Formats: sequence, structure tokens, C-alpha cells
Amino acid sequence: MSAIETTGSRSARKAAFIDRDGVINVDSGFLHRVADLHFLPGAVWGLRQLQAAGYLLVVITNQSGIGRGLYTEADYLRFTDHMRHALAAAGVHLSAVEYCPHLPDAPMVRYRINCDCRKPLPGMLLRAAAALGTDMAESLLVGDRATDIQAGRAAGVGRCYLVRSGVALSPSDLALADAIFDDLAACAASLTSSPAP
Repeated sequence: MSAIETTGSRSARKAAFIDRDGVINVDSGFLHRVADLHFLPGAVWGLRQLQAAGYLLVVITNQSGIGRGLYTEADYLRFTDHMRHALAAAGVHLSAVEYCPHLPDAPMVRYRINCDCRKPLPGMLLRAAAALGTDMAESLLVGDRATDIQAGRAAGVGRCYLVRSGVALSPSDLALADAIFDDLAACAASLTSSPAP
């Protein structure tokens, strides 16, 4: 189970699949309160650069806090709406937002599913790609965990990058990525040949 909210032109065929917590915003753990949204330094600039380079921006986020009963889907959707509006005010338009609330042993029975969308599985990426008509080989992914990279590889994403702005990365995690950057701004700067802020 996941949700997609699409906007923007279908003529653009490459997408930037971006993990949320630890890449776009500070990962404070099971984030769901609007007041706790804090964008990481340079993240909004990085999203703008990728958008200007012709990438559709797609957020892909595991949200097991829903399945754990820590917050509701309504809480998540309220937070996402706030995030989308805050980004839009800064000139960033998300073409899709995909989330997975499932967990195989979730305390909330309705979310106790062995799904195909929880990263490292590729379901969220594949659904967004199908809805937007994107070319996965021309697309990229930016995440802060090995599971992000594994999902990107399984979905056929052309380039998969890790950033160090989220969780601590092990040498084996780092070996999975095509490149490693300090944060989303540094990644976008490298990909677009733009000086980072």
C-alpha cells in the first residue's frame, strides 16, 4: 500500500528518486509532526538544481511508524502536505510522493504485510515510474541507507548515490553506491556542475 500524488509534465522522462529522512530533512526518528520538519542545509537548493536539470522529483519513504502504531496515515499525509507546500514556496515541485507503511510483524494488523514496496524492495519506485512514464536507466536515486541503494538497483535506476547527512554508513554500505557525497546539495552540485551554496 502506497500513495502517489503526481504533478508536472509527463514529457520529462528522467526522475530523481530521493529518500526523505536524512536526505531532505533532519531524521529525528519516526517524524510525523509538522512542527518537527527541518530541512537539511542545502537540501532545498539541491532539489531545485535537480529540478532545473530536468529531473522529476520523486520522494520515496519507508514509514513503518504507521504500522507500528506510533502515528496514523492521516498524520503522515498532513506532514507530507505541509512539506510539499513548504517546498513549493521555495520553488521545488514534487512530481510524486510514495510511502510504505508496512512491516511484516507490524503491531497494527492492517499494515502487517509482506509487501513489495518497503525498501530495499523496489515497489515504490516502480509504481512512481509507471505513473510518470520515466526512463529508469536515465534516472538517479539519492539515499542515506544501503536499503535505498538496493531498492534503486532492483528498480533498474541508472545511478544510485549515498549521502552522509543521515545515518552512519559502513564500508559495505559505501561500496554499494556509484558515489558518496556529504549531503544532497553536494550531490546535486556534482551532477549539475553548479557551485554548492
